[in-house]
Amino acid sequence: MAVKLRLRRMGKKKQPIYKVVAADSRAPRDGKFLEALGIYNPLTKPHTVEINEVRALYWLSVGAQPTDTVKSLFKQKGITLKFDLSKRGLSEEKINEEVGKWEKMQEAKTGRKIKTAKPEVTPEAAPVVSEQTVTEKAEEGISSEDSTAEVTGAASEEQTPEEKE
Repeated sequence: MAVKLRLRRMGKKKQPIYKVVAADSRAPRDGKFLEALGIYNPLTKPHTVEINEVRALYWLSVGAQPTDTVKSLFKQKGITLKFDLSKRGLSEEKINEEVGKWEKMQEAKTGRKIKTAKPEVTPEAAPVVSEQTVTEKAEEGISSEDSTAEVTGAASEEQTPEEKE
């Protein structure tokens, strides 16, 4: 399955607004898609582009191909630059430094600030309990079963029929 990053048209007649989506290349333009990455509104002055950079970078890293228009939007937001720098193997600090220089250059060129979205915390990026915290709790006298119940939210208080007997 080939994944494309493309625009999905929405809105009323003669008032288009587009969703930037990751979709199977065989799916129709406004049909089924895998994930919505952001929106693009060409009618506002200047046009509005809001893209979840973390997910866009993910899809690019797994081989999704952006269409020409989406590639242009990614260049305007600096996502293409971040992806190219990460492919070269640069550290996160270096990438942020280079993107900062690029944003200043774009601001001087166009006269307006580039709004980069702050990455949202996704379930995949949620904090994970490390072995160190488990051992610290063990030292405090809490068993690993108790700490697991605290982390997972303790399933339910009900007993199964086998436990009642």
